Amino acid sequence: RLRRAPVTIRFVTNTTKECKRDLLERLTKLGFDIAENEIFTSLTAARNLLEQKQVRPLLLVDDKALPDFTGIATHDPNAVVVGLAPEHFHYEMMNRAFR
Repeated sequence: RLRRAPVTIRFVTNTTKECKRDLLERLTKLGFDIAENEIFTSLTAARNLLEQKQVRPLLLVDDKALPDFTGIATHDPNAVVVGLAPEHFHYEMMNRAFR
C-alpha cells in the first residue's frame, strides 16, 4: 500500500557497521522491494555533513562501512567520523584522531 500511496519511502537505520550496498542486499534477501536510494543511514548523514562542511575526515568506522565514503578526501584529516569499529579503537588510532 505504501508503494501506491503518494509518499516518499525511506528505510532509516542508525547502523554504522555496514554500507548501504550490504544493507540493500540483506533487505532484498529478506523479501523487501527496496532501492538503494531509499536507504538512509547514520553514515549517509555523516557523508552529507562531510560534503556540506567540505572537511577531510579520519574515518574510524568498520571496514565494511568504507564504501559509503568513496570519493571523500581523507588526506591530512581535519575532522573525525566515529562509528562502531572496535578493531580501530587502539592507542595509535586514538592518537591520530585527537591530533
